Amino acid sequence: MTESVHLSNAGSGVEHAAPDATVTVKIGAEHTDGQYELFEVDAARGEPAPPRTEPCSKAFYVLHGRILVQAGDQGYDLGPGSSISIPVGTLNTFTVLTPAAKFLTVRAFS
Repeated sequence: MTESVHLSNAGSGVEHAAPDATVTVKIGAEHTDGQYELFEVDAARGEPAPPRTEPCSKAFYVLHGRILVQAGDQGYDLGPGSSISIPVGTLNTFTVLTPAAKFLTVRAFS
């Protein structure tokens, strides 16, 4: 069990450039005993992110902008303050609907 507190200040974290966004790891699984991870995503309007099915539950929380989250065969329009949870194994993707969006994603492992 992890016994230390992990702090990630504004502007900190490990950045990964993806084709559709910049993803910053704010809290990695190594800091939560593998229970969850938290990412900050900055993305510009464009094509949908590649659809993916993951071995974990996933949640989105929009900070600014609007995104369309596709979960299975249903689409959900999320604006600032909106959130959605997606069950394990559900095919999902997102599309930015505004010029830019910033949102958090959480991946929770069983």
